[in-house]
Amino acid sequence: QLQLVESGGGLVQPGGSLRLSCAASGFTLDYYGIGWFRQVPGKEREGVSCISSSGRTTNHADSVKGRFTISRDNAKNTVYLQMNSLKPEDTAVYYCAVPTPDICVRSDWYSDYTLAIWDYWGQGTQVTVSS
Repeated sequence: QLQLVESGGGLVQPGGSLRLSCAASGFTLDYYGIGWFRQVPGKEREGVSCISSSGRTTNHADSVKGRFTISRDNAKNTVYLQMNSLKPEDTAVYYCAVPTPDICVRSDWYSDYTLAIWDYWGQGTQVTVSS
């Protein structure tokens, strides 16, 4: 079975940090980019961060630039999202998915979801930022 599994969410105070993990089951991540999305209560799904298959290109939404970092460890078959300086508006369910083709090399990757087919969505992990 091909699947991505998100983990690492939780409750954190404003200004705090969390590291989310996206682990692949049933396939190898080496050849694929990975995108992180979030579903904000009362709003549409939002693209957050994306890393290319090579790991040499990363892109982030304007709302998280300078605060979030995406990275990958192919030996562990896992992609990470390091979230720093968290704000209440970061509260959401966070998901990861695989794009075909690898549009993570484009800075506008999240602006048009028709640029790629997104597969193997995980179950999501809840991030809540509150004092």
